[in-house]
Amino acid sequence: MADVSQLQVETAIGEYIDPYLGKDLVSAKSIKGIEIDGGTVSVDVVLGYPAKGYREDLARALKAKVESIDGVDDARIDVSSKITAHTVQKNLKPLENIKNILVVASGKGGVGKSTVAVNLALALSAEGATVGILDADIYGPSQPRMLGIKGKPDSKDGKTLEPMNSYHLQSMSIGFLIEEETPMIWRGPMVTQALEQLLNDTQWKDLDYLVIDLPPGTGDTQLTLAQRVPVSGAVIVTTPQDIALLDARKGLKMFEKVEVPVLGIVENMGLHICSQCGHEEHIFGEGGGKRLAEQHDVELLGSLPLDAGIQRDTDGGRPSVVADPDGRIAQIFGEIARRTAAKLSMQAKDFSDRFPNIVIQNN
Repeated sequence: MADVSQLQVETAIGEYIDPYLGKDLVSAKSIKGIEIDGGTVSVDVVLGYPAKGYREDLARALKAKVESIDGVDDARIDVSSKITAHTVQKNLKPLENIKNILVVASGKGGVGKSTVAVNLALALSAEGATVGILDADIYGPSQPRMLGIKGKPDSKDGKTLEPMNSYHLQSMSIGFLIEEETPMIWRGPMVTQALEQLLNDTQWKDLDYLVIDLPPGTGDTQLTLAQRVPVSGAVIVTTPQDIALLDARKGLKMFEKVEVPVLGIVENMGLHICSQCGHEEHIFGEGGGKRLAEQHDVELLGSLPLDAGIQRDTDGGRPSVVADPDGRIAQIFGEIARRTAAKLSMQAKDFSDRFPNIVIQNN
């Protein structure tokens, strides 16, 4: 019997295309070790994105590929994830204790952006990442209600805030600091200053991802944030109708101008399924998110149906991902989370923490 070579193992693994990376794991540099001991092969796979809901399927698929090699009796596949910091806009540095900031944006209101943001954050957490969410909508904060959080955040030193916790998610919102009925009658500069304080003065604890739920539109607040906050990637939420797609396109272009990579598009309310008869209907048009993604050469991260349960869950303070973790909506959000994080994992990494700060002094 001929000895099994490392090249044979790599070739077999290379036949499997990872559905989230869109490429094989060898060229994605996810194979960190191959050990061959007679007819037993051990493979160490380290993904750059959290994938708790996919690890077993991946291990099974790779096991079958490796065991198809002549001379291999047993393949042992170990799959884990290691999330690293990725580059941000040129003139900014990543924040301490936050590896990656993801912004969830929409060109217009009413497309379900906050619902997508909170479920995306919860899905990333369910996949094994440490996640926080910052509610950046000063005028209409909705995350306290969606996460079912009441009360005010603690401050241990009188200067910084401790994040509120719900469903293993660290969160901060202006809604924690004011009464729910109180309107915020502030001008633009006050809003951006408040947002920067909420971001910088919160004691976030070793986050892999901070999801920022941006207010709708492409105005002063969004632009200031995109220029001052070190963002690794953006997710655009839209509905399939033309007017929403028009505004989503503006959001895409804004992020391009400020050099924030758009990781992809989430199409919300793509399909309505009648709860009584099961009839399927595209109420807001069909395939708009897919067309927009193709036109701008970005990925369609997922399409969500128009489902009464999504609204009911978030209004009740238990978003779909935690209300029904094995349900269809949670599965879709799991797919969106893995695609988003996988897309980010293929971008350039940030190595600034490996280099010392060089200070030049004139004596």
